[in-house]
Amino acid sequence: MKKFVALLMVCLLVTGVAWAAAKGTAKEAEAMVKKAVALYKSAGQDKAFAEFNNPKGKFVDRDLYIYALSMKGTVLAHGANKTLIGKDLYNLKDTAGKQFLKEIIDVAKAKGKGTVDYKWTNPVSKKVEDKVVYFEKVGDVILVCGYYK
Repeated sequence: MKKFVALLMVCLLVTGVAWAAAKGTAKEAEAMVKKAVALYKSAGQDKAFAEFNNPKGKFVDRDLYIYALSMKGTVLAHGANKTLIGKDLYNLKDTAGKQFLKEIIDVAKAKGKGTVDYKWTNPVSKKVEDKVVYFEKVGDVILVCGYYK
């Protein structure tokens, strides 16, 4: 019985580590935004947006992806859902009613970069989870990457 319990504990530990590795972290999200900013500045908006929109590109990793917003809340690029490109989502609310994109824009205008917390349905777990986005303003564009806590 002790061997079974020990084996079960190892299996649970390995599964937990694999699940954690399947989710992006705060550091990874911030690093991805910084890479996106560098590409945007060096290659220009058109080439950067094409790369951000590429679901197999270097700006999509597990549950991490880059999206770009205008200062008015229009989606300019999106690594996980191209159907959102061109849509005005300024008034979009999270599952608790928070206008998180408005907050992103407000913080970007005031500070140039930051984080915003909100609640969102995780497409993997199908559960509402706490999510955080890190973002930086580059000219009149905000580059964003989020991760689940």
